[in-house]
Amino acid sequence: MMFQTDITRMFGIKYPIVVGTMAHLSCAEMVAAASNAGALGVLSSATFLTGEAFRNEVKKVKDLTDRPFAVNLNLFPSMKPIDNMEYLEIIADEGIKIIETSGNKAPEEIAKKAKEHGILMIHKCVGVRYALKAQSIGAAVVTVVGYENGGATGTLDITTLCLVPRVVDALNIPVIGGGGVADGRGFLALLALGAHGVIMGTPFLVAEECPIHRNLKEALIRATELDTMIVMRGIKNSHRVWTNEASKKVAELERQQAGIEDIIHAASGERVQKMYRNGDVNAGIISCGQGVGLIKKIRPLKEIIEEIVFQADELRRNLVAS
Repeated sequence: MMFQTDITRMFGIKYPIVVGTMAHLSCAEMVAAASNAGALGVLSSATFLTGEAFRNEVKKVKDLTDRPFAVNLNLFPSMKPIDNMEYLEIIADEGIKIIETSGNKAPEEIAKKAKEHGILMIHKCVGVRYALKAQSIGAAVVTVVGYENGGATGTLDITTLCLVPRVVDALNIPVIGGGGVADGRGFLALLALGAHGVIMGTPFLVAEECPIHRNLKEALIRATELDTMIVMRGIKNSHRVWTNEASKKVAELERQQAGIEDIIHAASGERVQKMYRNGDVNAGIISCGQGVGLIKKIRPLKEIIEEIVFQADELRRNLVAS
C-alpha cells in the first residue's frame, strides 16, 4: 500500500495524513469525513463548552465512522477555557485511543493520565527543545510545524524545511511534520525530510464538508501565499491567519498595546462564527497557512486527500525512474 509509515501502522490509518485541528470547524462531520477518507481526523474539544456537549459530539463522530480518529486538547489561552482533565476522562470512557495536545506548555498531567488509560498522545509544538520535552513526558508522537503553518506558529520562526529534519534527528519517536503543505509535492517533501506523517489544514478549509460559508471558501481560493499575517504575538499566542479587515484590526490593537482581553475579544469565536455562518468575510479571523496560494477549488475532502496521495506517488515514481 502507498506510503505506509510508523504513523499509519500505529494509528491504523490508510495514509500518513493528519487533518489539522481547526477550532469551530473540526466537528463530527468533518472529522468523520477525514477518517473515512483514510487520514486521521482530529476533533476540536475546545469548541464544546460543556462535557455533555463534547461527549455528544464524540458519539456523533463514532456514529459517522468506524475508522480511528483523535481528539485535540487545547492548552492555549481562551476566553472560555474547558477542563481538559474532565474531557480526557470522557475520551477514555468513549474508547478513543489517540489525543493531540497543543499549547504553550508541556502537558505533563495529561500525558500521565493518558498513559494510565492506554491512550496515545501526539504533542504538537514548534521547536526541538519542546519536542524533546514532549518525548520525555511520554508522547508517542510529536508534531512539529514550521513558520509557514496556519494557526499557532510559536515565536521561533523556523521554516518547515529546516525544522522537520532537525526534530527527526533529535527524537527517538515518530515525527509528524507540517507547515505550508497543501498538495502532493509538499506531502512527499515532508516524508523525504524524515517525517513519518504530514499534518495539513489549509487545503481542507475549502472541502465541501468544512462548515464555513461558500463566500469564505471562494475568498480563500482567490488568495495567494502573500495573503496571510501573524497576529497575537504580543500576548504569546502567535497565529498565522488569513489577511482581512478583522486580522488587521487585531494587529492594530497589538500595535496600540491594548490589553489581552481586548485582543482576545477582537479575535473571539463569536466574531468568527458570524463569518462562518453568514459569509461576512471580514467579520472574524481564520487560521490559514501560506499554502493557501495552492488551493484552487471546492470539492469533497476525500477527493482532496486522494489527489494529494496520487500526485505524491506519481512524483515518487518519476524520481525513481529518472
